[in-house]
Amino acid sequence: MRGLLKLNVTGAVLVDILPPLVERFVATHPEVRVEIMIDDRLVDVTAAGCDAGIRYGEYLAKDMIAVPIGPRFQRLALAAAPPYLEAHGVPLRPRDLLSHECIRLRFSSGALVGWNLERGDEHVPIDLPGRLIIGVDAAPAAIEFARAGRGIIATFENWLDPYFRSGALQPVCEFRCKPAGYSDLKPASVPI
Repeated sequence: MRGLLKLNVTGAVLVDILPPLVERFVATHPEVRVEIMIDDRLVDVTAAGCDAGIRYGEYLAKDMIAVPIGPRFQRLALAAAPPYLEAHGVPLRPRDLLSHECIRLRFSSGALVGWNLERGDEHVPIDLPGRLIIGVDAAPAAIEFARAGRGIIATFENWLDPYFRSGALQPVCEFRCKPAGYSDLKPASVPI
């Protein structure tokens, strides 16, 4: 194989899933160049001039086929900085979140990333107003706001793990958060 492979991916895919795949691909196919276009909107990848696209929890056009490339599920975790929790208290139940500042993420489509809390068989969807709302493509900035004590955030658990280990952020509630529209990893889209 040789030539250019143009991919249209979301920013989250570029952080979590794509780097090791691209590393293996370019090592296996040294004559192929890879161009990665970041776009968090649901787009027609071929109309955007790309060969394939990778999305989370989105519908595929009927002329596309899907190939799984990453983990089947990714979970969100709730987190806040210790000083924030000292000042505002630690929420113990989902309803306690109503009295807290929340940092929300918004998809490019305009929809907020849902907070669907779960513990065992118990599921509690909660729609909190966010004082800070940040586009999903800037999730690292949202995490920095949480680290600065601006409120509670829900984002991918594996993105928060380094901050949990360092103590910069603390897990909130014993509930985990299953993201609406983001929980089932939609595989790569390839035109037929």
